[in-house]
Parts: sequence; structure tokens; C-alpha cells
Amino acid sequence: MGDIRNGRSWSDMPDTSFPDYRSTSLRAPTQAPVRLDGGWDDAVALTPLWPRLADTDADLTVNGRVNGDPIGERIVVEGHLRDEASRPVSGALIEIWQANASGRYIHREEIHPAPLDPNFLGAGRCLSNADGSYRFITIKPGSYPWGNHRNAWRPAHIHFSIFGAGLAQRLVTQMYFPGDPTLPYDPIFNSTPDAAVRNRLISRFSMEETVPEWAHCYKFDITLAGAYATPFEEGHDHG
Repeated sequence: MGDIRNGRSWSDMPDTSFPDYRSTSLRAPTQAPVRLDGGWDDAVALTPLWPRLADTDADLTVNGRVNGDPIGERIVVEGHLRDEASRPVSGALIEIWQANASGRYIHREEIHPAPLDPNFLGAGRCLSNADGSYRFITIKPGSYPWGNHRNAWRPAHIHFSIFGAGLAQRLVTQMYFPGDPTLPYDPIFNSTPDAAVRNRLISRFSMEETVPEWAHCYKFDITLAGAYATPFEEGHDHG
């Protein structure tokens, strides 16, 4: 599985500079990382933020509601957060953000001329439970053009950010949907070199957990380290 250091197989992770993903050549670091001395995490611990979480923070069909329900296919996204030994990771802050059903983000630099949804914020957060589980309710995001190359479209995806004890302990990844026809053409998805590792980013449709007459369910387990780690982004945020 490649060179495993600090519990993660770095050769399986996406490279910070991937030519097919054009902006990485501008944003990728050109010097070796600098290791910080211990103690900084304690200074920026997330504990003060935790009491501010509300039950509705994990329900994206509610937390941005103004005068009605958001438009699109309601889905449940759930899974487990585990460490390199498959032990549950509890109390981690998990944040997600995504485009709406039309493939549009709420962002001042958004270039896609799809409609905004006044009842959809596109972001949510929760804490992992004692067994490492998490659960979000949201709207299935749409695909959108992003200008990386000719006829470039991002597959439908949801961004995940996982925080540990402090702001310095943050991992970012993306969840994709099974059967998306644009996955083979997406440089970001394909920047993970090994196909088997890359497929860990694709969620699993679960009829068993689908809520009858209400919402489909997609399962997405996240492993933080070890030989079976979920691919994470290094050094830059993806679109």
C-alpha cells in the first residue's frame, strides 16, 4: 500500500500538484512543510465551539430555511469515523459543504449561472457519536462546470472537513455518488493514483437505511489513517 508514515500511506493520497488539475500548479507548496512544536493545538482547541451546535446544524434541509423547503432530492448521508485500527473516533467535529440541486454554491465568486435556492445554505456540521457515527440530512447536489479544461464538469459531490482536538488537526475530503458518469473525466477525483483507493471516495447507496417515502440514504465511512485511509486533500481546498 505504499510508504506508511504517521499512520497514513502518503503515496496513496492525492499529490499537491497534479497537472490535469490546473490550479494546483499555482497553489501547490514548493518547499518542505515546517513541523510545529507541540502545544499549539491546545491554544486553538475547538471545545468552546461545541456548545454552539444545534440539532438543526446537521439538517441542511432546515438550517437555511427561509420560507419553505429547499428544492431537490432529499437524502441522508451517514457513516462512521474510524482510526487506523478501525476504532471509532468520537467527539470529532465534522463539517460539510456542497452545491445546491442546480450545482450552485452560495459564493460571491460563483461563475455557474444556475439558480440559487433561497432555502438552502449548503453547509452543516455535527459531532461524531460515541460509536464514531455521524448523520446529515441534505439535498443531493448537482454537477457544475468549473473551467479547468474544455467541457469540464465536476461530478456531484459533498465536501467533508474533520477536526480533531484543535484547528491544526483538520482533514478535508470529498464524497461522490455511485454511478456518476462524469467521474472518469474529473481530474480531482482521478488525482488519487490507485483506483481501489480512489473508489473509497464513492459513497454506497443503502436501501436498508433509506427512509420510506422520504429520503434515499448514502453511506460514507471515513478512515483517518492507516493502510485503508480515506484519501484526503493536502495543502489546498478543491472546488
